[in-house]
Amino acid sequence: MEKCLLPALVGLAIGFALPTFAQQTNTPDPKLRDELVAFFKAFDDTMLNSDAAAVAALYTEDGCYVDPTAGPIYGKKAIEKSYADMFQKTRFTKHMVKLEQYSPHIIGTAGNEAWMTGEWSLTFQVQNGTPMQWQGHCLDFCVREGDAWKWRVNTWNAIGPPIPVETK
Repeated sequence: MEKCLLPALVGLAIGFALPTFAQQTNTPDPKLRDELVAFFKAFDDTMLNSDAAAVAALYTEDGCYVDPTAGPIYGKKAIEKSYADMFQKTRFTKHMVKLEQYSPHIIGTAGNEAWMTGEWSLTFQVQNGTPMQWQGHCLDFCVREGDAWKWRVNTWNAIGPPIPVETK
């Protein structure tokens, strides 16, 4: 009888515990969120300023930028060259990354690694072409180096191809 009672009690305890866990929120630490919102704002600014060195400074030395068309680009120097090449052909007039409501997420217990998801949107023009809009999602892994957050991995996808900006 006692052997049958034990699994029932364990099941009952789990049954009461699961709703408690389900009620917990995924609300990120507000200070951490503010730090990473500022990190993405700095990235937006570097894109608007066409500053490849400033973009590369947002990556760790061994960072990886995963470009959906070129594939993975490894290391700060290669990332800077990739952005410099792009800035020679493309001018950004709008660049905005917005973290989704439950991001960022701390990895481990040290508090110096995080992953996050978000949305991005931008407006750009390629050498005297029509201004285009584009948007999509991102998934990033960052580490804290001193007081600064840096990308270890930066990856994104697009929702369809770029579309011409509507003029009024």
